[in-house]
Amino acid sequence: MGNADTKLHFRKAVIQLTTKTQPVEATDNVFWDQFWADCSIAVQDVFALVPAAEIRAVREESPSNLATLCYKAVERLVQCVDSGCPSEKERQIVLNCTRLLTRILPYIFEDADWRGFFWSTIPGAKRSGQSLDEDADETEDRPLAESLLLAIADLLFCPDFTVQSHKKSNSDALEEMRSIDSCEYIWESGVGFAQSPSLNYIHDRNRTELLKLLLTCFSEAMYLSPSSDSQVLNPWVSFFCSAENRHALPLFTSLLNVVCSYDPVGYGIPYNHLLSSDYREQLVEQALQALIVTLEHETGSHMSAALQAMDCSSSNASEEPEPAGPDNLFVNYLSRIHREEDLSFVLRGLAQLLNNPLIQTYLPRSTKKIHFHQELLILFWKFCDFNKKFLFFVLKSSDVLEILVPILFYLNDARADQSRVGLMHIGVFILLLLSGERNFGVRLNKPYTLHVPMDIPVFTGTHADLLIVIFHKIITCGHQRLHPLFDCLLTIIVNISPYLKSLSMVAANKLLHLLEAFSTPWFLLSAPQNHNLIFFLLEVFNNIIQYQFDGNSNLVYTIIRKRNVFHQLANLPTDEASIQKTLQKKKKKPGISRLNSTDGESMEGSRPAAPAEPGTLKASLEATPGIDKITEKSQVSEDGTMIAVPHSCSSTTASRRRTINGASDTESNSERDHEVFIGSQTSRSRMSSVSSTVAWTANSDWMVSWKSRLPLQTIMRLLQVLVPQVEKICIDKGLTDESEILRFLQHGTLVGLLPVPHPILIRKYQANAGTAMWFRTYMWGVIYLLNVDPPIWYDTDIRLFEIQRI
Repeated sequence: MGNADTKLHFRKAVIQLTTKTQPVEATDNVFWDQFWADCSIAVQDVFALVPAAEIRAVREESPSNLATLCYKAVERLVQCVDSGCPSEKERQIVLNCTRLLTRILPYIFEDADWRGFFWSTIPGAKRSGQSLDEDADETEDRPLAESLLLAIADLLFCPDFTVQSHKKSNSDALEEMRSIDSCEYIWESGVGFAQSPSLNYIHDRNRTELLKLLLTCFSEAMYLSPSSDSQVLNPWVSFFCSAENRHALPLFTSLLNVVCSYDPVGYGIPYNHLLSSDYREQLVEQALQALIVTLEHETGSHMSAALQAMDCSSSNASEEPEPAGPDNLFVNYLSRIHREEDLSFVLRGLAQLLNNPLIQTYLPRSTKKIHFHQELLILFWKFCDFNKKFLFFVLKSSDVLEILVPILFYLNDARADQSRVGLMHIGVFILLLLSGERNFGVRLNKPYTLHVPMDIPVFTGTHADLLIVIFHKIITCGHQRLHPLFDCLLTIIVNISPYLKSLSMVAANKLLHLLEAFSTPWFLLSAPQNHNLIFFLLEVFNNIIQYQFDGNSNLVYTIIRKRNVFHQLANLPTDEASIQKTLQKKKKKPGISRLNSTDGESMEGSRPAAPAEPGTLKASLEATPGIDKITEKSQVSEDGTMIAVPHSCSSTTASRRRTINGASDTESNSERDHEVFIGSQTSRSRMSSVSSTVAWTANSDWMVSWKSRLPLQTIMRLLQVLVPQVEKICIDKGLTDESEILRFLQHGTLVGLLPVPHPILIRKYQANAGTAMWFRTYMWGVIYLLNVDPPIWYDTDIRLFEIQRI
């Protein structure tokens, strides 16, 4: 009964606020205290008892009352910080104010006229460094947003509320809160902190609620139209991550350590996650989301290179001047992590969590499975982008495979699910970034011996074989909106190809099948850029033949067996009559899905990934630039160093301007595939009924322009030398077993017979405004969809992306 009375009392207060036509004075504490004092309302109840329609009604009809409510709630939080929250009553007031502000803030942000309200100055709130008796102008008063953010930061290190007190008596609580050294209260051991505080589910629960409010403050970005201008910063994030926040370092460390030290399996007791609530998991997910948002607002990845020169040790910091780091202290701290034990802690923690869904047990569903792998991938991306020492640490050992396997698992699992296009993109982006480094290709030669549950053909080979098999599956069996990723997928294979010592027969067949599918005339004439995929595949074959011929008899044998594909490619007709004949046939074909039908191989255990369940929500995505925009070419010199290659307009990918977006599902996929990417990207890419294919038609000049540049010389020379040898040995010895032919090829050589080896060309990921905007929309879309209890942003006027129901 007591809880019901409390809800009724709270609901009456809400009704009073929505029905009052006259402004309520801020000094009327009896009225305002109804919302947070003498009651305990769960956050789910606050969302139910404060309907969206009533918040909007107060915003429109009684704006002064809504403004006063926000001001009074922040004021109470500040008062509780000043008092140190010594009593249970004050702690409950903090939670009530936190829940109420979490409910209201999205409706403040969705109205452009209200967006600046929290950045208006409140008389009496002084900036740091001012004593209370200073005579300050009103311009020196602290904006309400700053007061709120600083109060949240203080409360996240409030003894006996969110951290364990180090003092036995509460009599010094006031002094402790004002002079507390929060570095002594870091939440978990790990980077920069060796002590491991005892778990306290109440502290975890309180931290989670405060982090929800913090994330809600940051979410103003969701209510702004997308812009590729990297100078547009989120003012909430900018202030919170600035030197004004004295808790920036311990909070960054706490968030990172809580995430990387989390072990969802624990002692592995079957079904333990079904018997009790895990408040640590809720805290980890909220901490992870807050962390990736604070790292998002950087002004460009050019900071990364400058920051790597910084010496992170405090001893050297006092002796030598350091280059100026970014204003965002969270980015600054992340870029400075350099000790091997810290880098190992982060990598081990991320790898353990990413591999969690892959765990198999004899008892079904007996082990807890986490669901925040998308945020983990974003955090891993940020680490690799901002901290090159971390990237090199990842690549210097086989530990990178602990990241690779789960990414491939997620890509394979999501390939046919239209609601997880964003997951596909970030997985491919990470692999593209890693593939730009030589060590990644070298590590892929390690044998693949795991038994991860994936619907792929059974094979015995390396991690490179696994990557190629899954990429083939994505291209041939994936959702049609993944077509713009084909360039990236093949670029990754091109980057690693010079280092692949021995491809399996399965992987070799997959590569040849892709070439066979992409070289069919109907596909080549479907779009002006489709021929680029052939250039990528030919580059793969050339790299392996020229640099790894000795160990790749499986690929050489497959090339010989499928030699007609190369001959047909070399003899493609370029006359107008043949082109028109092919175009007429093409109209009768079903489209690019024919890639599936050209695969005559039986795939053991093959099954399509499950489509999205009815009613699934999906956030739209911004456009991503073509592969030529997100990569820069580097040539590998004889000593292994990279030499940048000047951009050439005659590049094989110069004409490619693919986009991927989350437009309405009623739109034609074929229209979506051919949109030209517009560099400004200031507005959301949308397909219209007028497709770029209408304005383009294949002709003889176009065919000749790229066919003459096909790099077929090396392969044709290989066929010219080996085919007669293989045919002769088969006739002379009566060979019919391919194992004997493979044995012959293993001992063969083409030294002195092939053209001069071409230089190895690596396409390294290059950050740009387009991908930065894509990451912003993807990150906030993930956060929106995962925060459903309570549904913080549901049914508000989001402008950064669109929400569709599948």
